[in-house]
Amino acid sequence: MTNNDILKKLRVALMLRDDQIVEILELVDFRISKSELGAFFRAEDHENYMECGDQVLRNFLNGLVIHLRGTKENPKNPNDVLAKHKAEIPKKENTKERPEFKASPKDAEKGRGDKAPSKSGPAAKKPFKKNNTKTAPKVQVVEKVVYKNGKNKK
Repeated sequence: MTNNDILKKLRVALMLRDDQIVEILELVDFRISKSELGAFFRAEDHENYMECGDQVLRNFLNGLVIHLRGTKENPKNPNDVLAKHKAEIPKKENTKERPEFKASPKDAEKGRGDKAPSKSGPAAKKPFKKNNTKTAPKVQVVEKVVYKNGKNKK
């Protein structure tokens, strides 16, 4: 796994935006621009793709520790920080919440409780009757095979 993959997974897992990553890197006095940071998240075949170096990843991880835990003098609760990140994510207005799935019956009349389903129509079928009076003879599926291994027994 490359440094770029690690950085991408951390970004997604922690729900961080580019400006938040720049702020985290500034906590350890490491300066990087948003455009330089964006080059790490591009596709590998893109002309402006850049490999994330060990120094950038090391500083990001050290800054992330300070960002989540705080310093000795000013400790933080990591869960509070993560909850704050979640709250900062803007909700998309044009996407609707997915309605709860409710299965509808195939026949509209069949789903009604006040009336019996009609006998005519596309969903009308003959009821399945199990005939217990006659039993079909069992058919042997696998034949009994006698193996001859070349030895004649007398």
